[in-house]
Amino acid sequence: MYPSDLTDDQWKVIQPFFPDPGYDQPKNGRPREWAYRHILDAIIYVDKTGCQWRQLPSDFPPWGTVYTYFRNWRLDGTWKKLHDALRDKVRLSVVKLAQPTAASIDSQSVKTSGKRGGRGYDGGKKINGRKRHIVVDTLGLILVLWVHSASISDSLSGEILLACVIKHFKKIRKVWADCGYRGYLEEWFYRRKPRRELEITKRPRGKFVVQAKRWVVERTFGWFEGSRRLAKDYEQLPENSESFIYICMIRIMVKRLV
Repeated sequence: MYPSDLTDDQWKVIQPFFPDPGYDQPKNGRPREWAYRHILDAIIYVDKTGCQWRQLPSDFPPWGTVYTYFRNWRLDGTWKKLHDALRDKVRLSVVKLAQPTAASIDSQSVKTSGKRGGRGYDGGKKINGRKRHIVVDTLGLILVLWVHSASISDSLSGEILLACVIKHFKKIRKVWADCGYRGYLEEWFYRRKPRRELEITKRPRGKFVVQAKRWVVERTFGWFEGSRRLAKDYEQLPENSESFIYICMIRIMVKRLV
């Protein structure tokens, strides 16, 4: 039993979102050996502790098996579906509508490891790596997530994220952003949806102050620090980075629900 393992109550919340036990069983082949809960505990252990797949403790299933499930659940969208369903449950549990009416957008540049994969140089932050670009609701829960090369500007990538917001979250009427989104993105946003407002919050010169409304998205980035796997981008594929972010948020939201 590890501190990162799911409790019985937490597993009851997650269990309905996973397929029936026989979904991945071949008609004529070796039966599945490991319970989904044990597989999930191993994946969450990697996310929380930051260890390599091959360094999983021996009381977990073999690392190759664990990674295969992690990869399959990324490819079939299980991580995102589970994350989105839990987000709606958390919102309803605090007497909010499942569909938010306001959001905040921001990006975080992080260094990458020596593995191959898409990366770039962020001239503003002086970081060679990737950006984690997120849109969150007023609770700090992720609505849209995209991990991409750090060389892509916030305005260009912000256009893609806000297009997803407009498409999938019809009730959003206001979005907060920082000064990095001024100019082109403002014009595009108002041209696309004039009934919605994009508010650019400005920071006073010479001192640090907590910006109203936008501190929520900064807090979400702070939550990532609770997962050592997210301290740096160790993944070859940006899609794997996104999956580990979803897993981090799943762990946080499950704790809120029990």
